[in-house]
Amino acid sequence: MNIKGKIHLIGPAVNYLELSDQTMRRKVVENTISNPGVAAVFDGYPPALRGRLMKLRQLIFDTAEEIDGVGKLEEVLRWGEPSYITSESKSGSTIRIHRWKSSNTQYAMYFHCQTTLVDTFRTVFPTELRYEGNRAIIFDVGDDVPVEALKTCIAWALTYHSGKRTGRG
Repeated sequence: MNIKGKIHLIGPAVNYLELSDQTMRRKVVENTISNPGVAAVFDGYPPALRGRLMKLRQLIFDTAEEIDGVGKLEEVLRWGEPSYITSESKSGSTIRIHRWKSSNTQYAMYFHCQTTLVDTFRTVFPTELRYEGNRAIIFDVGDDVPVEALKTCIAWALTYHSGKRTGRG
C-alpha cells in the first residue's frame, strides 16, 4: 500500500489526520486489515481514494476505542464495501466506506438508511458535511474533512442501538 502526502483538515483536530507517511504506515501496521476480501477492495481503489478511505477507516477504529461499551469492531464486506460492525457489543449500526458511485475523486461514509442517523447529522451539522439522502456523507479528495464533526457522527452510529449518544465538539 502506498499512502502519499498529507490530508489537511480543518478545525481543532488538524493534526489528527495530518499524518506523515511514516506515521500512517505505523498506524496501518497497528491496525492491519485481516479480512482478505476487505484488503482486496482497498487494494482496488485508485491511490488518492485509497489513502482517504484508509484514514476514514482509522478514524472509525480510533473513535470506537474512545467509547466505553462499543467493544472490538468487526471489519467485513457488505454489498462489496468495507463495513464496520459492533458485533461484540451490538451497540451500533453498521458503517460502510467506499467510493461514491464510480467516481475516482469522491468517496462516502454510508449509514443504514432506515435509521435516523443522517437526519440527526444534518440537523446538528447542516453546513459542515455534505449528505446524500438518508444514507451517506459524501467527500471529495480535495475536501477538508471536518474531523470532530465526523467523529461525532461515527460515535452516534457506533452507539445507535445502545441509546447512548456520545457528544463531542
